Formats: sequence, structure tokens, C-alpha cells
Amino acid sequence: MLTVCTKVVVPYDNSELSKKALETAMMLAKQDERIELNVITVIDVTGSIYYYGNGDPVREAQLKEAKEALNEVEQKLKALPNKIKTYLLEGNPASSIVDFVKQENVDLIVMGSRGLSGLKEIFLGSVSHYVVQKSCCPVFIVK
Repeated sequence: MLTVCTKVVVPYDNSELSKKALETAMMLAKQDERIELNVITVIDVTGSIYYYGNGDPVREAQLKEAKEALNEVEQKLKALPNKIKTYLLEGNPASSIVDFVKQENVDLIVMGSRGLSGLKEIFLGSVSHYVVQKSCCPVFIVK
């Protein structure tokens, strides 16, 4: 089926659509244990009005929440025989995803059509649109 896609990335922000995207990627991975799943979370606090010099409580809260979400993902994916990697990135979500895909030679992106998260937005509005337009590999959009 997707044996040519051996490296799959799932942008994850703990939203319902990113959870669906993760489930979809897991179904793909179950088809072939050679498929490597890479789950990335991107935090972006560059526009935060709560920035206070060296101490950034918003950033720290986002890092903590993102690490907890990735730990839950790792626990969920442990049952798969596939190689699993998780990444926590900082920066603009859309460009961070596209840059990661280029650097890691990803074969397929599986992502939600939009994302959100509690007190913060990790994927802002048109992230999936930007990724579809700028990605060097196919993008599977889950809605």
C-alpha cells in the first residue's frame, strides 16, 4: 500500500484533529513495520504579551504542556513495532513543519485540517494550508 512512504510525520498539538491524524498515521504504520512515525509539536510564543525578559511564564507553561502531550503520544505508540520519534520544536508552526520535513527527508505528512489548544494556539489558522503549499512531500489532511 504505502511501502514507498517509510518516513511519516504527524504535527501534533493535542487538538481533536491532531489526535485523529495520529490515529490515521498509526493505521498506516500498522500496514508496514518499516514505516517510521515522527510526531512533532511546535510551540510559538513570539507574539506573547507576557514576555518578561529572561523569564517567560507563557513559554514555560507551553513547554510543560507540550512535553506532557508528547509523553502521552509515546505511551500510545509503544504498542506499535515501528520506529517512533517525538520532537518538540519552537518557532512559527507552519514554517517549522515544512523545515523539519525537508531536513528529515519525510515521505508523508499526516495532519489535521486545523488545530487548537487550551490557553494557547499552536497551529494558527492556515498552518495546514501553508504546509500543503510549501511541503516537498505529499500531505494527508484529516478532518
